Amino acid sequence: MSESNHVGASEKVGILMNAMGDSNHVGFSEKVGISMNAGAVFVLESKGTWLHAAYHLTTSVAGPGIISLPFAFATLGWGPGAVALIVGAAVTFYGYNLLSRVLEESESRGRRHLRYRELAADILGRHWSTFFITPLQFSVCLGATVFSALLCGQSLKGMYSAVNPTGGLKLYHFIIFVSIVIMIFSQMPSFHSLRYFTFISSLLALIYSLCIVCGSVIAGHSTHAPTKNYSLSGYSSADKLFNAFNGLSVIATAYGTSIIPEIQATVAPPVGYKMYKALLLCYAVVLSTFFPVAISGYWAFGNQAVGNVFQNLSPNSGPSLVPNWLLFVALISVTLQLLAIALVYAQPTFEVIEGRWSDVKSDKFSLRNVLPRVIMRSMFVAVGGVIAAMIPFFGDLNALVGAVAFIPLDFILPFVLYNAMFKPSPKTLLFWIHASIIVVSLLVSVIGCIAAVRHIVQDASTYKLFANVSS
Repeated sequence: MSESNHVGASEKVGILMNAMGDSNHVGFSEKVGISMNAGAVFVLESKGTWLHAAYHLTTSVAGPGIISLPFAFATLGWGPGAVALIVGAAVTFYGYNLLSRVLEESESRGRRHLRYRELAADILGRHWSTFFITPLQFSVCLGATVFSALLCGQSLKGMYSAVNPTGGLKLYHFIIFVSIVIMIFSQMPSFHSLRYFTFISSLLALIYSLCIVCGSVIAGHSTHAPTKNYSLSGYSSADKLFNAFNGLSVIATAYGTSIIPEIQATVAPPVGYKMYKALLLCYAVVLSTFFPVAISGYWAFGNQAVGNVFQNLSPNSGPSLVPNWLLFVALISVTLQLLAIALVYAQPTFEVIEGRWSDVKSDKFSLRNVLPRVIMRSMFVAVGGVIAAMIPFFGDLNALVGAVAFIPLDFILPFVLYNAMFKPSPKTLLFWIHASIIVVSLLVSVIGCIAAVRHIVQDASTYKLFANVSS
């Protein structure tokens, strides 16, 4: 791609060799002579290394879902919880590699795709992309903005309450502040420009995971700790069953990313084994954070573990079970990482905004492009902030997002796309492994969605718009 940010008519054909064009078309071969899309040029520029991709991947996976893993174990128990966490890691690591291979194979056939929705449209057809993949992916992008603003606000509110218990600031005040900060940083024009943010974010995931593990060990030995009970919660077998699927949805959310094609698009071609190396580094961080947090949190709190482990470490009633300094380090790390997560997951939306509102013939920092960028990106973040302030119930919504969006996009679609692209014979073991994963994941998605909605309905009496929920 041209080093210049200004793209003239004579440069379009050259740029088309490196990036997808208009989002209303599917294949690379259809792009010649078509006006270049500013979303691909400005947002999904392909300049990164495999390390940069690893940072983006780690930020998108090793995020806020970590703090819900003890709760997932509480719904499943020791054995099933550990198995679900292991299977989730294996299936997603394998599936993400398959999706990367599909992208490379498509490029080798002359159709390079930078967007998940266009890859799906090319292989499965436009209707599948328009009415299924696109709504799911953008619901994840908006959901990540909502959850990031909410959890950042809750973290700041928790620190504020510890320092000033009688202070008058409410949760929505902190969410407004966080949303403004996200708005400011969301003006960075490209996904690649976030590489330093995502590098720091990856380190922060290790820091606050270590804090949670240490805090759980301290809390588990505290005289104020709740009595350990590892029996499954629920008044009936149906309750326990739905709770278990709720827990599986939480685990799916933790492993989910839904933006693999967009991340791979930031890697300078040829991609080759770069994404494989990036995934290896990503999952090294994932395995070193997910398992210790899940095991230590469940050990400390048993079936009383809630959707946000910080609520267990520092309960609303009674004294904090961990030193304030440890809690502060963890909350500050979570807060800073969530800012990066919000920016990463907003990139597919920002790519659409740039494609629709920006002029590829003008410099990306020209007033013509900066003005709509500031307005539209700020509006997107503002919508997420308002939703976060209105419905501040992270734990209940986390499972629903996992069942509805992350499982289809990350546990089902990679295998569907691979089978459609490479067409393995039904006589082979590979075909039936993929088919089994698809069927089981679909079952978990459907029942998990029912379980999540059921749980929300049961808790609806405790909901209050703009509630002052603590972290």
